[in-house]
Amino acid sequence: MLKPFLTLVLVLAASLPVRSRTIEGQPYEEQVQLAGSTLQLNGVGLRQAAWFKGYAAGLYLTRKATTTAQALSAPGPKRLQIRMLVDVDTVEFSKSFNRGVKRNTPPAQLPALAERMQAFDKLILGMGKVKTNDAVDIDLLPGRGVLLSLNGQPRGEPIPGDDLYAALLRIFLGNKPSDPELKQGLLGAAP
Repeated sequence: MLKPFLTLVLVLAASLPVRSRTIEGQPYEEQVQLAGSTLQLNGVGLRQAAWFKGYAAGLYLTRKATTTAQALSAPGPKRLQIRMLVDVDTVEFSKSFNRGVKRNTPPAQLPALAERMQAFDKLILGMGKVKTNDAVDIDLLPGRGVLLSLNGQPRGEPIPGDDLYAALLRIFLGNKPSDPELKQGLLGAAP
């Protein structure tokens, strides 16, 4: 009598929605609200080189995506949330973003992004230092642009352009991503 009851309890518990996912001690909610929309956690991953773990990241979209093309073309707002596992000077953080954009953006598109990337760099440098457990959100707000936030606090005004957001997202999901395993995690592969 007890065995069927326990089996039923386990089946029911397994069917309950998961509220968050954790990677390297960093929690990612299964859903977030952004610009009047509910975004779903598409995937999470870890940026690491050999034994060094730099940050965890989570990608939020309005619908699931398993390819870069699907993620880039997903309608509505988007969020890439980076949770720091180490302290990093924002000069290095900025350099990493610029290298990633140059590696993953067609050369013909780079001139159109240059001024807005400078504005993005200015916002990053204004943070001074990102510290262990800080959350950096890079959001796409449709019709408004790219919004950078640190620990839930917006840093400046949105920078116009879906193309800028696509360039930033390709750092993580492009043909030459910052970390291929991180890319797979963000696209829904189990970390």
